[in-house]
Amino acid sequence: MVVLTDLAAIVRELEHEYPQTPSLLDYHTPFQLMVAVALSAQTTDAQVNRVTPQLFDRFPTAADLAAAPLDDVIEIIRSIGFFRRKAEHIVAAAAMVEREYNGQLPDTMEALVQLPGIGRKSAGVILAQVYAQPAIIVDTHFGRVARRLGATAAEDPIKVERDVAAKLERDLWIACSMRLNYHGRRYCHARKPNCGACPIRQHCPSRDSFHAPDRSSAGT
Repeated sequence: MVVLTDLAAIVRELEHEYPQTPSLLDYHTPFQLMVAVALSAQTTDAQVNRVTPQLFDRFPTAADLAAAPLDDVIEIIRSIGFFRRKAEHIVAAAAMVEREYNGQLPDTMEALVQLPGIGRKSAGVILAQVYAQPAIIVDTHFGRVARRLGATAAEDPIKVERDVAAKLERDLWIACSMRLNYHGRRYCHARKPNCGACPIRQHCPSRDSFHAPDRSSAGT
């Protein structure tokens, strides 16, 4: 395993590159964020953002979605991956939020992961974005960058979360989650990372692992 220098210092340095890290999912209410993150599993944010305007226009609240005809929901989200299962999950989750929490999202990891279609990553997004609670949000981009930086050697998201959390004070968890995610999208691509343009290249123990880095563009 490569040796990490100082993850906290890297996270702080990345603030210069990513001073703002808004959610990449479009939503207007906490409930709509829950639906969007449930839909985003194994699907790009852009694909989700193409279907949620119609979905939220038809069914804006937990009560509305809980009462929605399943076939109507399926038809609206048909263009995204695993649309049938996701339709079932978001309708069931809406019903549970309405029935057990009076239409308001719970504010603990333990309660959120009981909602259909909501795993630890999705729950972490909700805790961070809605409740400003410290959370390590492990998606594909985050895990890749964390491994290349030497913050973890794990592939399992729960182990990645544990390893990264152990290296940071809680007040840096959200910043780390968002900045490493953005960094994976902008520079640290899966197949051909743009090491030549990477603003934290000097700190990265994996920088010499990739040959002929792409210096032409920092875009995704």
